[in-house]
Amino acid sequence: MTLLLGFSAVNTGNNLLFLIVSGLLAFMSVTGLAGMLNLKALTPELFPPAEIFAGTATSFRLRLRNSKRLLPSFLIRLECPGGPAVTLPLVPRSGQASASVGLTFSERGRTGIRQVIVSSPFPVNFFTRYWTFSLEPAFIVLPRLLPAITSGEGHGPQRFGSNIPLSRGQDGELERIAGYSGSEPLRMIHWKLSARGDELLVKGFGRQAVHPLIIDVEAQPGRTLEERISMAAWLVRRWVAGRPVGLKLGNRSIPAEAGKRHGTRLLTELALHDND
Repeated sequence: MTLLLGFSAVNTGNNLLFLIVSGLLAFMSVTGLAGMLNLKALTPELFPPAEIFAGTATSFRLRLRNSKRLLPSFLIRLECPGGPAVTLPLVPRSGQASASVGLTFSERGRTGIRQVIVSSPFPVNFFTRYWTFSLEPAFIVLPRLLPAITSGEGHGPQRFGSNIPLSRGQDGELERIAGYSGSEPLRMIHWKLSARGDELLVKGFGRQAVHPLIIDVEAQPGRTLEERISMAAWLVRRWVAGRPVGLKLGNRSIPAEAGKRHGTRLLTELALHDND
């Protein structure tokens, strides 16, 4: 429209049209400069969660730093491939703002978010300006979780699904406080807590000796390698917190241990297995 008014002003010699065109050009220049300054000195950062499973929407934290010492940034839109865009109304000067974005990955293995698009319609929503930032850090997407039976080289009986209660005993760690049924030995009574109420309470302990579970990926009943890996991942996640779990991956064997750190190691091995 500005170009059309410019031709009209030249052809007619109308001073009013010249003033209108000059005002529009000045307005476009000022808003263009404001839009460029609004996106200047912005740096996006992406923080993945501790565990990312394939096929499951996972919340990432997206942080935007504003290095400008005098000017805040307004109406900043952040977009990652494969996820919805999020808008930050204000990023303060020499400060930062954060938002959560849900991302889903279809395949396990080592991957990453290669770029983040930072855009803004500020100040008058005539034009949307954007910059593309490259992100280098990679992370590991763990296998999908597919429920399976407990199968392997452990000496305990097979158990199905997640309806199995943890085995109870008298020589492990304290797991619960429950009401006294009359069958528990007197030494199991929690006298301090019982004195505060009207009923006797007993301590519930887990068994100290638990047979290790060795998960053989090839022995899982899945039809494909991906299904067998997903079943093995479910078993690791199900049991490793309270029972020593090991893993057989082809000719490789990982000794049985318990705990979250060991579980993360097993899941990582499954995520990278036969993944080029």
